[in-house]
Amino acid sequence: MVKVLLIGDASREHAIADAFARSIHEPKLYAAMSRRNPGITKLCKRTGGDVAIGNIDDPNFVVKAALDFHVDFAFVGPEEPLFHGIPDALEETGVPCVGARRSMALVEMSKAFMRRLMWKYKVPGRLRFKAFKSLEDAVAYVNEYAESVAIKPARQAGGKGVKVIADLQVYLSKEKREVKAEHVKTVYEKHMAVYDDIDDKVLIEEKVEGPEYTLQAFTDGRTVLPLPAVQDNKNAYEMDIGPETGGMGSIAGPGWLLPFLTEEEYKQSVEIIQSVVEALWKETGVRYKGVISGQMMLTALWGPTIIEFYSRFGDPEACNVLPYIEADIVEISEAIIDERLNTIKISFPNIATVVKAVAPKGYPDHRDLARGHPVFIDEEAIRRRGCKVYYGSLDERSDETIVTAGSRIAEIVAAAPTIPEASEIAESCVQYVRLLDGWGVFHRSDIGSEVLLKKRIEQAQLIREIYHYRLSRRLIGKAIDWIPGRGKIEYEF
Repeated sequence: MVKVLLIGDASREHAIADAFARSIHEPKLYAAMSRRNPGITKLCKRTGGDVAIGNIDDPNFVVKAALDFHVDFAFVGPEEPLFHGIPDALEETGVPCVGARRSMALVEMSKAFMRRLMWKYKVPGRLRFKAFKSLEDAVAYVNEYAESVAIKPARQAGGKGVKVIADLQVYLSKEKREVKAEHVKTVYEKHMAVYDDIDDKVLIEEKVEGPEYTLQAFTDGRTVLPLPAVQDNKNAYEMDIGPETGGMGSIAGPGWLLPFLTEEEYKQSVEIIQSVVEALWKETGVRYKGVISGQMMLTALWGPTIIEFYSRFGDPEACNVLPYIEADIVEISEAIIDERLNTIKISFPNIATVVKAVAPKGYPDHRDLARGHPVFIDEEAIRRRGCKVYYGSLDERSDETIVTAGSRIAEIVAAAPTIPEASEIAESCVQYVRLLDGWGVFHRSDIGSEVLLKKRIEQAQLIREIYHYRLSRRLIGKAIDWIPGRGKIEYEF
């Protein structure tokens, strides 16, 4: 019997655990978690496995759990254990791992590394950027250049700290410079203050616009097996307003595409991911074994364009695809480890899926207020309505009380022939996630709605017309500026 160790404790990891529990190989499932996720714990017990609670970013803790449980291989869910070298430590002790080694996970951990890699190997979908190690240099840059930019932490910081600033009105140029400089300071002094594992601190990129989507894929470093495209919704509140979160819900389908994405754009997106996997091999001599995800945007500059990479599944995006994958995750994992992923075939039913996250009030900006609230989730009622539920930022205490841990409580997944139909089914189940002490919860009812879907389709069509025009004029991969006194300046990407 196969024994598997899962590392992680959020909704994404619950979806991964559920996929292992459905395997025809009936593996024993074990989990290393920072807190006791009740859904993952239940699956471990059901399959005859067990759990270990500790610091999942600590290689010593995870390696000890793997050896104590005598597992055959491990599967890493979240990004921070990858950044801390958990797969490296496991494999050094003889435990195979599905999860990017640290040198591979840099493609997510360091946004500057990712941008430099794409430019060095001329991967399509790249953006102009500047990376800064010092606050003074970054502030001097934004004070000198009047550009529309995206200002970000140079490291993956849980989705925090990204601000896009349009600088188009000359009469507001002074005010825009001040806003840019202030946000550079915020990124440097707040969002990057807790990280000392990369040199670059602030990343400034050219501003692009368009609908975003995520393309997730399994890879063994040789073969890339893509999954259906998914669109996450990052903003906390209806119609894309409010602070950015880890993701308030996501849509996929019907089938492999999204309603605003063409088959050609999907293929181009896959080619970008394949090119980056090959570039990582050329750069490091290490095979990427795990999951890689392109966080993409359809832009007038390139069409499919990389905003960032994940070195793992997205959350909630994993919940759109893993419950419906028509392939065995044990067989996929073993093929990744043995570098024979080319022997695996993956298919999906021609359905649409919608995920809706339910979060405690206080999330995402005041997580201290969102912690410690007792939770009740009526799983049976959710199942009766045809949905699945994956437990998120929760902790099951020794007295079996389940309390919030500060982030999203749970993710509800529904499937139907169309996205709006799936949205309505998921919406009907939100009522079954509640807090017992009267503290409030919130979710986005508009995810997957006809109104929001129409907005995405119209935006994509406008962008598509522009980049098709640029393509017809051989302007893809080029930028043209006009500078007074110098005239037209053309940049080759």
